[in-house]
Amino acid sequence: MGDAAKAMSVHSTEKPWLSHYPAGVPEEIDADRLGTLADLFNDCMARFADRPAVTCFGATLTYAQVKEGAEAVAAWLQSRGIAKGDRVAIMLPNVPSYPLALFGALIAGATVVNVNPLYTPRELIHQLSDAGARILIVLENFAGTAAQALPALPGLETVAVVGAGDGLGLRGTLVTLAARHLKKAVPPYELPPARCTTFKLVLAAGRKAAFVPPAIAQSDLAFLQYTGGTTGVSKGAMLTHRNVMANLEQSRVWFGMRDDEGPGRVMVTALPLYHIYGLTCCFFFMVRLGACCLFVPNPRDIPGFVKLLRSNRFTNMSGVNTLFNALLNHPDIGKVDWSALEYVNAGGMAVQAVVAQRWKKLTGRPIIEGYGLSETAPVVSINPRTLSEWSGTIGYPVPSTEISVRDAAGAEVGVDVPGELCVRGPQVMPGYWKRPEETARAMTPDGFFRTGDVAVLQADGQIRLVDRMKDMILVSGFNVYPNEVEDVLATHPGVLEVAVVGRPHPETGEIVVAHVVRRDPDLTPEALRAFARQGLTAYKVPREVVFHDSLPKSNVGKVLRRELRDGSA
Repeated sequence: MGDAAKAMSVHSTEKPWLSHYPAGVPEEIDADRLGTLADLFNDCMARFADRPAVTCFGATLTYAQVKEGAEAVAAWLQSRGIAKGDRVAIMLPNVPSYPLALFGALIAGATVVNVNPLYTPRELIHQLSDAGARILIVLENFAGTAAQALPALPGLETVAVVGAGDGLGLRGTLVTLAARHLKKAVPPYELPPARCTTFKLVLAAGRKAAFVPPAIAQSDLAFLQYTGGTTGVSKGAMLTHRNVMANLEQSRVWFGMRDDEGPGRVMVTALPLYHIYGLTCCFFFMVRLGACCLFVPNPRDIPGFVKLLRSNRFTNMSGVNTLFNALLNHPDIGKVDWSALEYVNAGGMAVQAVVAQRWKKLTGRPIIEGYGLSETAPVVSINPRTLSEWSGTIGYPVPSTEISVRDAAGAEVGVDVPGELCVRGPQVMPGYWKRPEETARAMTPDGFFRTGDVAVLQADGQIRLVDRMKDMILVSGFNVYPNEVEDVLATHPGVLEVAVVGRPHPETGEIVVAHVVRRDPDLTPEALRAFARQGLTAYKVPREVVFHDSLPKSNVGKVLRRELRDGSA
């Protein structure tokens, strides 16, 4: 057997996916030559200066305008003493100021801490304290949360409050329009003047200051992306510039796109950019191509979302199963013009077969499903762009990505045998922020990241997810960790014991269910849910509360969540 034949034999045995790659997709990428996100910014903002970069609230920012605003933010940050490696938190939905704040922090050399705008003060305090954030940029709708958290955050030096239309360079009616689109009045808040400013003042001050670009290396941290990982303890996945740039290149070559294939391409950007899926797969990917992002600030407003789709031409879309399902069930969805749609990809949670079938019938395009995690920047695998029908798998590993399916002892299992999905590649994080023990638990001795998901590797190299190994609950693509919910509920004086599990639900994938032993016999489900809302984001609040005389336990006193989940208790 010649060398070429031997190599093919090894590939078909150890990496069966390689022989099924679409034509023209390379087996490997050269991550070392890709530079940093600052390099991406400098290159794309110059090459695509006159192209539309972001459309939101009926107005558009060009790449040149994004560059000007981002450099103003960067200059302001430097004037506040922000140096390379300092953490800047961004608590924004998809509004025009997000790319200015994001790129401004990145080109200043800061590490971005993305924050869910719906977090409660308790959750915000935990994340910003753990990250050591010095600056918080927050939409005015959520400034009240920042105001409540601020006394417990002595290291947070400045809160910059953003108006919905900030960054567009327009006034008056646009801001009113922005507020109406967000469907939410700004609650009253009070922040100390010494620790507060506005984003408009940030831009104004930054335009008068000099920005001095720092030297940024591929190994520098670009993001602390907070996740529960495989253990349920909220922690920051450290993503380097190399991690994100590698994932962008992996995605680009997988989809067979040129660097400048953006003219006329419009991505419906409904996925929140504080989530790594939306950030990489929608925003950064479109920037790399010189395309435009159509921002959807509030995708929960389905009538408004459908109206936006009806009034805009778009070519690409990313989402999660619950979003597609909600759109399909709106009475006006049939009035949307899908003729320019090139592809739709999905991740975050499993796509249901009925949703995939209805989507293909409506749009004429299949949902291209993939898989990823915060720890992998995020893409691990994806179906081919040329897919004609939804496959029910999460596709093939992208170039330069190795996957290994292993049993509980860490030994690799055979084809079609379930085991833990483990991943190695240039997109995999170096570890969790200030948690070496958690990092060690998440990595195998030979350098694979343990995803905590059960999967099978098919003979053709496709990956099929089976189940999750842990007790994590997945609500509309967002992770909910029972320990956190239990900790909040257990502080209610009427609760004696509590255990939290997930239950399947047709709209959200799963819902959170709290099983409770009452201390106070008068405690009601409504009262407990109202209590939970004070300390938990809405999607973490139990949808159901079930009362018990006792909870099932093992012989050492551990609550058996499995029995509660299975209904055998």
